Amino acid sequence: MHCRRCGNPLEKPGDYCLTCNTANCDAVVAVFEADRATLTFLDEEDVLGETTVTTIPESDDETKVVQLRNFAGLVADEIRRKRPETVYAAGERDPLRETRAQLHHEFYRVSDDDPVQRVLDTRGERTLEVVDIPPAEKLGGSHSTLIGGRRGRRAIGVVAGHPHVKKVIPGPIDAGGTGSRTGLRAKVTRADDNGNVRLLLRDGSSVQENRIVTTAMNRETGERVRDDLNEALREDGLQDE
Repeated sequence: MHCRRCGNPLEKPGDYCLTCNTANCDAVVAVFEADRATLTFLDEEDVLGETTVTTIPESDDETKVVQLRNFAGLVADEIRRKRPETVYAAGERDPLRETRAQLHHEFYRVSDDDPVQRVLDTRGERTLEVVDIPPAEKLGGSHSTLIGGRRGRRAIGVVAGHPHVKKVIPGPIDAGGTGSRTGLRAKVTRADDNGNVRLLLRDGSSVQENRIVTTAMNRETGERVRDDLNEALREDGLQDE
């Protein structure tokens, strides 16, 4: 493959051209398995190429940490050489999470069911607006108390940190429930017609419903944001598996 701007040959399809400083790939789809990660490189709706990074899983806890970090590092290196705008990921959670920690790109979870096609199907849709303000500045409303203590605040922070969330409005606390489970659980509900969702926090018999205003323009795009938020809460240990 050659650079789209200057025509110089690229070592791998979709590589960033260091000669004229031009990106030739705008998105990477990374599908993780325990022993490999398959990376597909996209430019708008065109598939430029694919590469696979392999590893040998370890069973010992100590060596597993090193193996996972090294595996994620190799995947991150392949992504960095493309300098994409966005990374989409699916599959095994541990290597996905570690790779995301080593990168500074927009990183979105997609369905494990044919993730490349899922991304291609949505590439022509209008891109959701990104809200580039600190999570703390997204909090509003007349209720400032959150249930669940530190974990409740962490759940709100995870949601407020999402780039497609405009505002988080904490709701009143209902302490009249009958739940007996201890420990906070968080769940994002189905999107409404305007693409907005609600974050339910449950701690024992207490429930708090928090309104989440997103940049989604309809129910379908709101559902994509909801899936992202629930995945982020799961990865942070704030939601049942």
